[in-house]
Amino acid sequence: MANVSQHPALTDPEYKTPGKSRGLLSVFNDPYLMTLIVKKGIKTRYYGSALGWAWSYVRPFAQFCMYWIVFSLFLKVDRDIENFPLYLFSGLIVVNLFGEIFRNTTSAIVDNSSLVKKIFLPRELFPVAAVGVALVHFMPQVVILVIVALFFGLSFSWLQIAAFVAAVLLLVIWTLGLGLFFGAINVKHRDSRNIVDLILMFSTWGSPVIYSWSMVQRAFPDWLFHIYMANPATAAVELFHYAFWAPTATAPDLAPNLLTYSGAALGLGIVALLIGQLVFKKTEGTFAQHL
Repeated sequence: MANVSQHPALTDPEYKTPGKSRGLLSVFNDPYLMTLIVKKGIKTRYYGSALGWAWSYVRPFAQFCMYWIVFSLFLKVDRDIENFPLYLFSGLIVVNLFGEIFRNTTSAIVDNSSLVKKIFLPRELFPVAAVGVALVHFMPQVVILVIVALFFGLSFSWLQIAAFVAAVLLLVIWTLGLGLFFGAINVKHRDSRNIVDLILMFSTWGSPVIYSWSMVQRAFPDWLFHIYMANPATAAVELFHYAFWAPTATAPDLAPNLLTYSGAALGLGIVALLIGQLVFKKTEGTFAQHL
């Protein structure tokens, strides 16, 4: 009998034991497969829909109109916020991105159960691909935001572009961490999606989208205000306000120490990502049997 150690597959330094994954790092090993899953998510998003991609424009526009009519025309909350429509819309699309990534990553494993049960591939591919799909459908909203901002007199600078990129990266890191955590739990306990829906129900109100940060500062004690501002979603909204709304206002009411709060939010996002990956890694071995 030949010595097992002399088998060419086992002595090949590039040989990997099937069924092993390096977590999120495995996602970068097969960009082609990632591209296929993202394309599948994009194509099936509006499959059978008459309007198709137009919904990526219609939904945020309808949401903006609803909030603007209620809070600007009826409740008059825009009196202290210059260019309130731009302020409102730049915050809304951040919350929309947070909601779409969080919801899609939570259901990514269950939605792809047929693949998870039949073949092995890094399970993290599915939530990461869900992030990619959300970003693709986020871009039409950014295009509308840029057009509206230009209408209000926006002129871009490198700092504003950096704030935009930082906000998106911050939100992706934070929400992917949450999505990995709840997505892993959702495989066995499907009511996890209800918890996610509850979180998302408060997301619009938990960030300065229809009100200013100064209102929160006046209402909260200092320690609670600092926690509020270190929330990654809040920091991302304020970074968008800095990038798109502030340059159009004569006296913009920007949050103080935004860079410090953004750094704290990034730290929370990294912690959430590490915890989410740990829980995902610990439970992924039982995904197939629960599906």
